[in-house]
Amino acid sequence: MSEMAWAADGTTDPVRACPIGPVVDLVFSRWTTPVLWTLHAHGRQRYVELQRRVADISPKVLTQRLRRLERDGLVRRTYHAEVPPRVEYEITELGDSLAPLFATLADWSAANLDRVAQAREEYDSAPPR
Repeated sequence: MSEMAWAADGTTDPVRACPIGPVVDLVFSRWTTPVLWTLHAHGRQRYVELQRRVADISPKVLTQRLRRLERDGLVRRTYHAEVPPRVEYEITELGDSLAPLFATLADWSAANLDRVAQAREEYDSAPPR
């Protein structure tokens, strides 16, 4: 078991308490996963194609998410100086290294989401706690 670092106020260092926390924050925010999944599954995309494939995302949020992913090294933006200008986005090698994690989560989802739905129904129909 890993050693936890205790702060002066008695709390634990969140990174040591849950070492995957920073990865969860980085990859599993509201729109990050669908954007990465789409770029992994469909390859290089123009902004409009990506927006069409990631349903219900606003242009502002897509732009913010793409900038963050580019900053984190998970997505590469390529600007083509032509008329009209063309911009394409693709997943980087670092971003693509998340593919096994996504595949594992997709397998878990296929195997267990029905059970989660059933547990929710049972919980919601039980007498108040």
